Amino acid sequence: MRVIRVVLVDDQALLRSAFRVLVESDPGMTVTGEASDGDEALKVIRDQGADVVLMDIRMPGLDGLAATRAIGADPAFDGVRVVILTTFESDDYVVEALRAGASGFLGKGAEPAELLNAIRLAAVGEALLSPSATRGLIARFLAQKDHDRVAPDSSALDVLTVREREVLVEVASGLSNDEIARRLSVSPLTVKTHINRLLTKLSARDRAQLVVTAYETGLVRPRST
Repeated sequence: MRVIRVVLVDDQALLRSAFRVLVESDPGMTVTGEASDGDEALKVIRDQGADVVLMDIRMPGLDGLAATRAIGADPAFDGVRVVILTTFESDDYVVEALRAGASGFLGKGAEPAELLNAIRLAAVGEALLSPSATRGLIARFLAQKDHDRVAPDSSALDVLTVREREVLVEVASGLSNDEIARRLSVSPLTVKTHINRLLTKLSARDRAQLVVTAYETGLVRPRST
C-alpha cells in the first residue's frame, strides 16, 4: 500500500503537533517533516520528500504564498501537492496561492475526517477542496479587482471545444465529475476525459487552477451580492 508523505508547515508548534497526531493516526499516511516558515519548508521537502504539504499562509520570513509559488515553479518538486490551511473569511489572497500552484485549501477548523480526506484527494490529483468555498473566494477576489476596469482576456480559451467550455463552466461551479455527467447527459468517464484535456490545454496543475482560469478569462462571472 502506498503511504502518503505529508509535510506540515505552520509557525505554531502546537498546531503542527495536533496535525501530526491526526495524520499519523491514518495508516496510509506519514509525516516526513515539519517547518515553521517557508524557507524551512522548502528544505524539509527537498531533504525528506513529500506528496502533500499542509501549508499555512501567514508565517514570518518566507510566507506560505511565496513558498507555494517556489514549489510550483521548481521541477524538482513535480508531484508535490500543496493544500493551504487557512480561514476563508480573512485569507482572500489565497487565490494567489492557487495561481502559484496550490491544489486547494481547507479551513483550520475542518473536521479531522475532512482534513484526512483532503490529503487523500490532493495526493491523487482530485485537488479542488471545499468547492463552494473555493468558488466564493475566487469570486470575491475578482470582484475586488473590478475597480481596475481591465477586460478579462479570454484568448486562452480559444483552444477549447464548445463541450470543453461547458465542462469548464461546471467545474468552476464546484460540481463533481458525477454531477457534471448528469447535468450534461454524458458518462463520468467522458467528463474525466474532458477535464484531462482541459488540464493539458490550459497548462493547469489541477481543478483548482481550472476554476481560477474560468473566472480570470471571464467565462464565469462573479455573482453580485
